[in-house]
Amino acid sequence: MRAAVCASHGLPESVTVQQVPVPALSAGQVRVQVDFAAVNFPDVLVVANEYQVKVPTPFIPGSEFAGIVSEVGGKDVGFAIGDRVMGTGLFGAFAAEVVTETRSLSHVPDGIDTRLAAAAGVAYRTAYHSLRSVARVEPGDSIVVLGGGGGVGLAAVGLGTALGAEVIAVASSQEKLDAAKQYGATGLINHREADLRTSLKALLPRGAAAVIDPVGGSLSEPALRSLCRGGRFVTIGFASGAIPRIPLNLVLVKGIQILGFQFGDIAADEFTRNEAELRELLGSGQVVPHVGAEFPLDEAAQALRTVADGRAIGKVLIRVRGPEGLDPGTPHE
Repeated sequence: MRAAVCASHGLPESVTVQQVPVPALSAGQVRVQVDFAAVNFPDVLVVANEYQVKVPTPFIPGSEFAGIVSEVGGKDVGFAIGDRVMGTGLFGAFAAEVVTETRSLSHVPDGIDTRLAAAAGVAYRTAYHSLRSVARVEPGDSIVVLGGGGGVGLAAVGLGTALGAEVIAVASSQEKLDAAKQYGATGLINHREADLRTSLKALLPRGAAAVIDPVGGSLSEPALRSLCRGGRFVTIGFASGAIPRIPLNLVLVKGIQILGFQFGDIAADEFTRNEAELRELLGSGQVVPHVGAEFPLDEAAQALRTVADGRAIGKVLIRVRGPEGLDPGTPHE
């Protein structure tokens, strides 16, 4: 089968498309023919060997995919041949086929196509659990979303709006802010053209209830200063490449809560509730994932580069299978 392969750690351009053996299927596993894979910032870090979990080379990058079940390893695995599924893993998604454990899979909600399902996994689940269970956003709350045009950020804008919040989106270009406005943001700040602290104070004189931060770097402190007393600051990641240093006196004086997001930290009952609510939002079309760019498998390195350079608006997808349902590298009969 064809797959994008990282033979040695380094820049996105080190990833090349090759023929590799088809992965074997073991009992309890599921084989998925991948239609689309999504590119996430951690994929770039894994390729560079800068992620918190190291993956030895050679390996197939990619942490998120959607496709069709083609084989199951035994009975009662919860999936059947022909099921539309979406899945996640640390690596392996940029390939014609993925073999995975069932715990990493879920059925694609009715009402959403497989392409959009690939864009709705990690980013939308991260954003929704962060908003619902960590930031505990309520209707009428004002929230600030950093990186408001990126994968997690734009998802947080749309989902925050769906939860009834007033959303202020902070991004690095007018194009990204235009996308955030389309998804419901009522306040828009280009942090490269305006002072973030001053702009947030003007838009939110009473302060924000929560900040969602997948960016880090120099944006975090002014965003934290915009919180009202008792506000929640949720850190999700550091797409800027820099981990911020927060003056703790701000936390003390304003009674702010600084919270980190991890899927495993969400209480089981809330996790189940959140997943059900998110499936309803996606399946009903109340929230539609934004695909900002799509690349064929042969251009997996370019897709990774787009994300690495911060040029992605919403989700970047890799189209693995062609319009006839074939691996683009498979000769037509």
